[in-house]
Order: sequence, then C-alpha cells, then structure tokens
Amino acid sequence: MSLFEDLKTGLNQAIDYEKGRGKAKVTVLSIQPLESFTAEDIKSIRLATGLTQVLFAKYMGVSPKTVEAWESGRNHPEGTACRLLTMTQKDPSFPEKSGVIVTA
Repeated sequence: MSLFEDLKTGLNQAIDYEKGRGKAKVTVLSIQPLESFTAEDIKSIRLATGLTQVLFAKYMGVSPKTVEAWESGRNHPEGTACRLLTMTQKDPSFPEKSGVIVTA
C-alpha cells in the first residue's frame, strides 16, 4: 500500500469515527513514578555495572563528587538521574547496550 493510500485510509477512518460510524483505537499510557535510591542502592547499581565512580559519573552525566555524595548518603539523585538508575538497576549491561559505554 502506498503512503497516499495509507493516509487516505486513515483519514476515512477518522471521518467515520467523527460521524459515529467507527471505533477509535485508544492507547493509554502511564508514566511510572520516580523511584528513590539509598546510598547502598546506588553503590550496588554502580558495582553491578563494573564501573568506577569516575566512569559511572561520566555515564550518569554528573561529576564524580556527585556520585561520591550519592554513595555516602550526603545527597540524593533526582529526576532524570533516577530514571537512568532505574534502567541500569534493571539491566546492569544497559550502559553498554545503549551505546553510552563503548568497550575498546
């Protein structure tokens, strides 16, 4: 089917739906709340990746002092860092799989 035919089909379906003659496909998405991490959690995640604090900091996009503060409990990650920690916790090979860490 050509792009034109795909567009035409989609528009006809939208018109039918608007006129009450069809059903719309509905996809419901939900965003999981941010997880919180203890100092021990963060160190465990980092050790599971096999990275030093310096390399882990580069991977996370923060300074080595920040990772040190997280692991000592003086500071806590927020926002995007928590999302990245969650993905890394679920799959410690994520840094390499995602292409952020490249083994030479």
